[in-house]
Amino acid sequence: MQENESKQDLSLKELDQCSKDLGIGGYLSPDTNEDKYRERMKRRNQIQTDRVQKRNAEKGLIIVFTGKGKGKTTAALGMALRTIGHGKKVAIIQFIKGGWEPGETRAFKFFGDLITWHALGEGFTWETQDRKRDKELALTAWNQAIKYLESNDYKLVILDEINLVIKLGYISFKDVLSGLRKRPSLTHVVLTGRDANKELIEKADLVTEMNLIHHPFREQGVKAQIGIEF
Repeated sequence: MQENESKQDLSLKELDQCSKDLGIGGYLSPDTNEDKYRERMKRRNQIQTDRVQKRNAEKGLIIVFTGKGKGKTTAALGMALRTIGHGKKVAIIQFIKGGWEPGETRAFKFFGDLITWHALGEGFTWETQDRKRDKELALTAWNQAIKYLESNDYKLVILDEINLVIKLGYISFKDVLSGLRKRPSLTHVVLTGRDANKELIEKADLVTEMNLIHHPFREQGVKAQIGIEF
């Protein structure tokens, strides 16, 4: 069994390398002759078909969006929109946030019971100035999140800003990991927030780090604006 798996892995690696060698086409291709270019892309298409066919497993994913750049929650909400577009239910639990109503809260109301939203924080630490209260709210949000993680009704569960909540010591990573293991086998979970736990990153199936390159607030004094930040 292990030998067969090893052969399949080798085959996948070979296909990946062939795909890389053939390239993505366009004027990045070394072929100056259009007939040779079409032949290269024909081979690339066949390689891609083989890659997709061999990778046919399905599982509930642990997805992490972290980093100091903007777009972590935005990426998670994009997945929510895609999921409800397929008629599947989504639960969103927001830690930290809750002192204001962002545009996405209003927008998702149009989708009825396909999406369930809980904003259970009261703001950032410098706004609340009460870490005991913050911890109580975080634990309340986590207890709510567990119910959705254990449910068979939800295809996607989003734990927004939970990475920061773990870092601040409001919820233990051990408890979060235990909760993630309670999911049905095909339920996806997204954890957002900067400074994601290193062990979480190691255990996750998909991790994207948003890097800060430019930000108008820092560099230009531009305030948070409708549709961009909220």
